Amino acid sequence: MGARDSIPDEHFPARWWHALGDGRIQCDLCPRDCRLHDGQRGLCFVRKREGDALVLTTYGRSSGFAIDPIEKKPLNHFFPGSTVFSFGTAGCNLTCRFCQNWDISKSREMDRLMDQASPQRIAKAAADAGCKSVAFTYNDPVIFAEYAIDTADACHVLGLHTVAVTAGYMHAEPRRDFYARMDAANVDLKGFTDAFYFKQTGAHLAPVLDTLQHIVHETNCWLEITTLLIPGHNDSNAELEAMSRWLVEHLGRDVPLHFTAFHPDYKLTDVAATPLATLRRARAIALAQGLRHVYTGNVHDTQGGTSCCPGCDKPLIERDWHRLKLYELDAQGRCRHCGTALAGRFGGPAPRPGVRHIPIRVTV
Repeated sequence: MGARDSIPDEHFPARWWHALGDGRIQCDLCPRDCRLHDGQRGLCFVRKREGDALVLTTYGRSSGFAIDPIEKKPLNHFFPGSTVFSFGTAGCNLTCRFCQNWDISKSREMDRLMDQASPQRIAKAAADAGCKSVAFTYNDPVIFAEYAIDTADACHVLGLHTVAVTAGYMHAEPRRDFYARMDAANVDLKGFTDAFYFKQTGAHLAPVLDTLQHIVHETNCWLEITTLLIPGHNDSNAELEAMSRWLVEHLGRDVPLHFTAFHPDYKLTDVAATPLATLRRARAIALAQGLRHVYTGNVHDTQGGTSCCPGCDKPLIERDWHRLKLYELDAQGRCRHCGTALAGRFGGPAPRPGVRHIPIRVTV
């Protein structure tokens, strides 16, 4: 499917569906397998049956565009210090009670998607802004996969990288198509028990683990993982140990893991914000289980934001929130002290510090 110069109407043909014998249509994008009568929408709200076909109602429509530091995604080992052109749409295929972007991901108001742009226009705007990559973020790009794939194709024509910020909840066939177009991904691993997934997100753990393994073993997409730690729900020592062991055994020691702080929001307002001590405890557990690169996020914690050399253990990238204070890698991503390569994607001169979130308008 090639990138398009113009924005189609909201009846954009969706992929990954089939007709059922009882007259309904089943969406095959994610494990929810929504079965729809004419006029019905899937749980994500943006995929809709119209007549005898499924359509994507948010193709070419965005909740806004911005320029961000790549560390905000968060990606700490993917061209550190570079800028990324970020955008999302509306809707989500998970029902997380703790959603931190619920005003976008849970939106049922399509009229809020006022910014419009074709895939090629997005790629040109990102290139003109001097960004190194384009991120599909704010809400889960899985549900607007057709738009994300077309935009990724347009970005690659101009030499831009592509980034998916996602929960990774999708079926095998669309997963192959989607991650074949992504150069990096940060996948939210919500917890490490199916009970937590089902109760708190309305989904299941196994498909997410399948996505993680697919990215690492079957694609060239760089992977980092984020777990939002919710006190009393997914932060026990036993669960963190089990998760860390699984990551080491199935993905390897070099996949970066980010533990980020929860704050009360959406439907989970009766739980206190995550203490810094919890994040540091989780980081210590993951490091003890063999992961090399474990970070803390949504808090001010310089130690938890520092990348260290796996060879000599010297600090290589020191971060203050999203600002880089120290950068001790050469152009190939090797330690300037001992020459050991840091896992990730690097290249070019040392990055400039001080990148911030900058809203931007994109015209059709």
